[in-house]
Amino acid sequence: MIMFLVLGAAAGGFINGLSGTGTALFALGFYLVVVPPVTAVAIVALMSVLVGVQGLWVVRASIFARRDRLLRFILPGLCGVPLGLVLLSIADSATLRMGIAVFLIIYGGYFGFRASLPAFERSTPLIDGLVGFVGGALGGAAGVSGALPAMWLSIRPWTKSETRAVLQPFNMVMLTTTVTLLFFRGAYDAVALRAIAVTIPCGLIAAQVGLFVFRRLNDITFRRLLILLTLAMGVGILLSELA
Repeated sequence: MIMFLVLGAAAGGFINGLSGTGTALFALGFYLVVVPPVTAVAIVALMSVLVGVQGLWVVRASIFARRDRLLRFILPGLCGVPLGLVLLSIADSATLRMGIAVFLIIYGGYFGFRASLPAFERSTPLIDGLVGFVGGALGGAAGVSGALPAMWLSIRPWTKSETRAVLQPFNMVMLTTTVTLLFFRGAYDAVALRAIAVTIPCGLIAAQVGLFVFRRLNDITFRRLLILLTLAMGVGILLSELA
């Protein structure tokens, strides 16, 4: 059991440090081998929040420099979460996740291997808000709040710090909401707490390795990383639904 928890924490922590998103994609498969699904999600969500604090510290200057930009995503995202929970109760979540997976694969496959990346330069506050809202709704309905923001931010010609200064706080706010809801549902029982005692230290160390790599990436390489990560998200979601 401990081996799978350590491997999941190492994989999830590293990708969190590297990109600011994608923790569940790389960690959840390891956790599901040894703990129930609800416990696995609870562990990943809490680890993503606690480990992500390190990434926030690295880009803190960019966050405070453009707080207005960040709020354009987060506030609509919080409004979208309740809608997602409503959709979860009336829609087929498996079909929704499959549709999202196909879209991510097409997007990531098309743009990820192009010689030049798209660059959408002009200010788009309304689109930013819509992306945040839909991201929050997708988080509530299918647990993939970071997918659409990652796609949108990957075509913005911002620096890697500016991009991360939106993507990581957005994910952390959505995941904090998830952690809170899971806490009141009793997900953090004795089994979860024992697993967390193993995963958090390992995740923190692995995130430092990811941050070390992040600091050495140039802006274009980081944007391409996000696009390829959306491809990996799509493949991961598709495989999980087909399994």
